[in-house]
Amino acid sequence: MAYLETVPVAQAQGDVREQYARAQANAGYVPNYTQLFSLRPEVNAAWGTLLGTIRGTLDPRRYELVTLAAARALRSSYCSLAHGKVLRDAHYAPSEVQAIATAPDSAGLAPVDVAIMAFAAQVARDAPSVTAADVQGLRDHGLSDTEIFDVAAAASARCFFSTLLDALGAEPDAAYGALEPGLREALTVGRPITQHQDVRLP
Repeated sequence: MAYLETVPVAQAQGDVREQYARAQANAGYVPNYTQLFSLRPEVNAAWGTLLGTIRGTLDPRRYELVTLAAARALRSSYCSLAHGKVLRDAHYAPSEVQAIATAPDSAGLAPVDVAIMAFAAQVARDAPSVTAADVQGLRDHGLSDTEIFDVAAAASARCFFSTLLDALGAEPDAAYGALEPGLREALTVGRPITQHQDVRLP
């Protein structure tokens, strides 16, 4: 659900229906954020291109850690839940993701991962506060300048997406309610999970 009137899933046609179908093929239903983009499917397409380019430069696990850190700094439940779930499904046990989300510096991560998450959170929370010393700290952990750019780009991109969803009232999908209770609570940092059922194309 959102504050704007979006194209109902059952009535979608053309580009919007194609957008819904692609999202449903991936998630098993049409996510609330996808319905929001029914108002501007061309923006969704452009976002997908940008995101794909940024993701393609990063190791998948590192991308998810960066994105989770940025989403939590932005208090985006939707993105925290989505990317926490990816970490749970593909990289860590639920209890490990819960620890990473709430206290990454004591969650058993490598020091470079802790540093990357802290930097991503700083970028999302207060980019003007980033100093040359902060960037040098990532170099000291072995990152090249190109890799630092990639981390900053992923965190900055999350600012656009998370902020847009929250600004227009998009609620995290009901499917996230199936996550383990402790993990679900740790990842719900802003808007609560929707009380409405997820919907599918007919």
